[in-house]
Amino acid sequence: MLNPLRALLTILLLSGMIAPAASPGGVVVAQEGHAARIGAKVLADGGNAVDAAVATAFAMAVTHPIAGNIGGGGFLLVRLGNGRTEVIDFRETAPTGSHPKMFLKDGRYDEFLHHESYLSVGVPGTVKGLHTAWQRHGKLPWKRLVEPAQRLAEDGFAVSETMAASLKTFLPMLQKNPAARAQFSRDGRPLIAGDTLRQLDLARTLARIAKQGPDGFYKGETAELIVREMRAHGGLITARDLATYRVAVRKTLRGTYRGFEVLCVPPPSGGGIALLEILNQLEGCDLKALGADTIATQHLKAEAMRRAFADRARWIGDPAFNPSIPLKHLGSKAYAATLRRTIDPERASTSSPERFNWSKESEETTHLSVVDSQMNAVSLTYTLEDNYGSRIVVPGAGFLLNNEMGDFNGEPGRTDATGLIGTKPNLAAPRKRMLSSMSPTILAKNGKLFMVTGSPGGRTIPNTTVQTILNVVDFGMDAQAAVDAPRIHHQWLPDEIAFEEKRISTDMVDGLKAKGHTVKARSRIGVAQIIVVGPDGALQGGADTTRWAESTVAR
Repeated sequence: MLNPLRALLTILLLSGMIAPAASPGGVVVAQEGHAARIGAKVLADGGNAVDAAVATAFAMAVTHPIAGNIGGGGFLLVRLGNGRTEVIDFRETAPTGSHPKMFLKDGRYDEFLHHESYLSVGVPGTVKGLHTAWQRHGKLPWKRLVEPAQRLAEDGFAVSETMAASLKTFLPMLQKNPAARAQFSRDGRPLIAGDTLRQLDLARTLARIAKQGPDGFYKGETAELIVREMRAHGGLITARDLATYRVAVRKTLRGTYRGFEVLCVPPPSGGGIALLEILNQLEGCDLKALGADTIATQHLKAEAMRRAFADRARWIGDPAFNPSIPLKHLGSKAYAATLRRTIDPERASTSSPERFNWSKESEETTHLSVVDSQMNAVSLTYTLEDNYGSRIVVPGAGFLLNNEMGDFNGEPGRTDATGLIGTKPNLAAPRKRMLSSMSPTILAKNGKLFMVTGSPGGRTIPNTTVQTILNVVDFGMDAQAAVDAPRIHHQWLPDEIAFEEKRISTDMVDGLKAKGHTVKARSRIGVAQIIVVGPDGALQGGADTTRWAESTVAR
């Protein structure tokens, strides 16, 4: 799929960082400054971390349409100041008309159907997910959390250079949808930095959500607009699909790493278990002695990633459809030890689609981290899937629809060296949640909060998140240094290490090649947004401005 961010990298790096806002005793770290400051204002007004996360997420649906959304889904991990934790799973679900072969045309896999057609749209979960999190843990009134986003959509805001460059890149695709063209261009001409972007249809949708809660989205006028668009273009989402969408409140997936408790999300995300597998393998290696950015360390990280992603492809899917996922085994120290013994410190292993000895997912997700003065913490990752999702704006409703059905395996039984996965646990079926890599993660030690981390980036997400943890725990970096450090990525298939061009030396690349790795440059790996509780108890925010210039720490 298209990776336009490579073309945008220079512009993103030149855009500069948005000034932080002020709030007493809390931090919001997000990928867009207006939204982060709205979250910080919620903290200043007496809201808690969940309130701030909800308000920030709704605001990003207005100001960060490349990934912020009310038409997508995700996962929210909360750890309260008393240590209690839970996961709010608001992953999209497959419409009732879905089936494993729905992305085949004339018996052959069709990438357009899988990733770009109306068939690629899953039932959105964001609105009900954020509302569930607020119902269970919020303090401020619901309307107080949604109305700032509504006002931003109604009054408009100045388009940044980052957003202008992004919209210009994607305008040829957005123009194929009349409502998207009307909303994100000036009669087909690209918006430029400084233009005011007003989204009146979106403001009206947000007003309905503010007044009616989830019923303002899943029923009534908004639902009717969604269903009308589906019927007009061969999509599958029905009024019943919307009205019966359910959030899943799940037990936190738990592990440990070097004395730290690691809290992450369970399936249908494969990110949490992959993260634990990688950490468990690396726990038996003296990374601190090897050094943060050495050939030896990068080789070990890549080999641990390879093995974890093979298991992700083999085993992980929606637990409602896969009741025998061996999570306890996959997350165990004993299993990690057997994997570690297969790693040759001097030579790369080989990934093969024919065997699992030890999968295409878009990278345009977004992540935010929040900690309040009571040490309540939220790690929230949500997405539309591709950049601007399906690039379909619901006429009259003003929001972009996801193309998350593309996260189901495209063709039953077809797993090949290109990275296409066809294993059974993640084939499409009615009401099934598609496999994800989202990995919102929280670390604690001795019962106290230590770190909140996460990232967008498709299959790079768990690997990005792991590396922020390693940078802090093993290498002693502060929050900002931990997100700024170079990163690598290996996902089993295709069998290659990705590295960030201009961020890893030629000697490193040559050294990895000498160990038998295939290496491939890319513009960036993830956009981490983290919070670390420093030795003095102060909250350190790390915003990944080197990879996305608008990332912001708001206090």
